[in-house]
Amino acid sequence: MRSLAHAIVRSLESGQALELVTVLTASGSTPRGPGAMLAVFLDGTAVGTVGGGNVEFEATAVAKSLLQSQQDALREFRLIQGDAASLGMVCGGDLTLHFQYLSADDASTLALFRELLEATGQNRDVWLVRRLDNEKVSAMDLADRDGPRHLPGLPLDLLENAPALRDGWFTLPAVRAGLLYIFGGGHVSQALVPVAATVGFRPFIYDDRPEFAAKARFPQAAGTLCGSFTALSRHLTITPNDYVVIMTRGHQADFEVLVQTLRCGARYLGCIGSRKKLALCRDRLLANGFTPEEYARVHAPIGLAIGAQTPEEIAVSVTAELIAVRAGVIA
Repeated sequence: MRSLAHAIVRSLESGQALELVTVLTASGSTPRGPGAMLAVFLDGTAVGTVGGGNVEFEATAVAKSLLQSQQDALREFRLIQGDAASLGMVCGGDLTLHFQYLSADDASTLALFRELLEATGQNRDVWLVRRLDNEKVSAMDLADRDGPRHLPGLPLDLLENAPALRDGWFTLPAVRAGLLYIFGGGHVSQALVPVAATVGFRPFIYDDRPEFAAKARFPQAAGTLCGSFTALSRHLTITPNDYVVIMTRGHQADFEVLVQTLRCGARYLGCIGSRKKLALCRDRLLANGFTPEEYARVHAPIGLAIGAQTPEEIAVSVTAELIAVRAGVIA
């Protein structure tokens, strides 16, 4: 969302209008689900995606035409091979795309996307809310957990973790609260931070060695902090919105972090290490009063089983598991 919001703001600030394409509904097998967005600009370039392939090719062509006529529109696409109204794809689903004209002369639109861009760097939930009157967007606002800023009447149950469409309201979770706390600033963490950041996580590095918690070592991290592994609560407050990855330099530090985070309620808790090391860690935790059910929350060995060996491969494996938890595919 940050790169998309930045591109929109840059275009509007330069006096150039654009067409914002959004997947409104999707059924069956489709390349992208509701909420996927593509911004198409006057020079023919685009940022974002609504699925690639013929869908995106056709959507971009429609967006360019609507941009010239300064219009909003709804279009349906069938992804069924051989169907007269289809795009010749074999996915077997249907998409409804909404096309919204964003004028560079509308100061309120620019202000909204500037605010959205700023929100992408903050640790709070933010939704993009649009009011649809048939094809036309009649109003647009940002909302937090308390509701929209300036747009009354939105049912608050539409502020969900997934895009929602009902009675002319379309809500899109644009920014999600929660940090990815990575304990340990070694080689695997260095590989993990850029991969996780690319798919929307906000990594935060914590290490007890200043050189391994240096911001310059992790330019894509939301933050870094040097502190003791035995006194995390002095520096951090981990919430149910957060993700915890433990990959310190040694078994004792891993154990110390697990003792302090196992009951914190984080959405994800994973620990790197061999099965032998993790079994020893489990035994120590049980001896210290933790239950087998509590330890069962730990993703250990960490990451999806893809045969990862190098730090870069492990980063992909861990990020894939984080995505699966965020999407609700695994607990």
